[in-house]
Amino acid sequence: MRNSVSVHALRAGNLTLPENKFLAPLEDIESRRTVPSLSFLIQHCSRVTRKTTRLVFDLGIRREPHFYQEDIRRHTMTREPLSGRPDVIDSLDSGDIASSDIDMVILSHVHWDHIGMPSDFPLSSFAVGHGSLDLLNGTKVLSNGGHSHFEKDLLPMERTVELPDPTRARIHDEQVDCHQDPVFYLGMLSQRLWRPFGPVPRTIDIFADGSVLLVDSPGHLPGHINLLCLVNLDPVRYVYLAGDACHDRRILTGECNIAEWKDPKFPDKVCCIHLDREEAMNTIKMIRSLEMDGNSLGEVEVILAHDDQWAKDAEKRGRFFPGAL
Repeated sequence: MRNSVSVHALRAGNLTLPENKFLAPLEDIESRRTVPSLSFLIQHCSRVTRKTTRLVFDLGIRREPHFYQEDIRRHTMTREPLSGRPDVIDSLDSGDIASSDIDMVILSHVHWDHIGMPSDFPLSSFAVGHGSLDLLNGTKVLSNGGHSHFEKDLLPMERTVELPDPTRARIHDEQVDCHQDPVFYLGMLSQRLWRPFGPVPRTIDIFADGSVLLVDSPGHLPGHINLLCLVNLDPVRYVYLAGDACHDRRILTGECNIAEWKDPKFPDKVCCIHLDREEAMNTIKMIRSLEMDGNSLGEVEVILAHDDQWAKDAEKRGRFFPGAL
């Protein structure tokens, strides 16, 4: 039984990006731009049980920079002006939602400007993409720039689910009972299968009703995931929450390319905001195809986590919570 959800933008802080680390070519290589770090509330009402399940996608920036560990705190100084207010808790409160009302927090990835304060959600479960836990526990160490520092004790492991490896073949079919309580599906995410959906090669249908699909979105960081949310059934309209698949709409449109640079700390390596630039470009091409007229899904609105122009327009149109997309 097909279903839809409501999606609400949440204010979750702002940071300032040196554009030469993200965009190429640039007329002014010294230009800097203050952008949001967007989070989103997704509300799902089961057609079977009538239960409302609430997800938060990304937690943005911490309300106080000194709440980060020291190496991340040093990096935040390169992103000033920086603000963590209002944070996700403030934003939820504006619509009378408490952290205890959130069933699951899904992180697009575990970079500092998306992780917020998981401790603010002591009753929620957490979901991260495959490979994220290796970054957090130090099993995998990255050297693609000073932005890749991670916190070992970020997530409560007893309440955290890591998604299955999207590159690993599964030979048996999954049996999904659409009459289960929606919270059941959240607990089973680590055992679900990635499946194609239209032009998207790897997705997991969270509630088994087509309303919210996790999307494997490789390139930026191990475990980078997006969400494809069905917000209207007739006519069909989706919202695609793209996280850090790219950091500027001009990359998505093809007007600009992904930047690379040399970092004194890594003199023998060309650095990039994306761990795998080629894979990131493939993900961007896939997302670009979703916005084109005539795709097989219907209307798709793509929202980048740091799109300042989208945020300004959303502010004017009342699309931040308690408004909806």
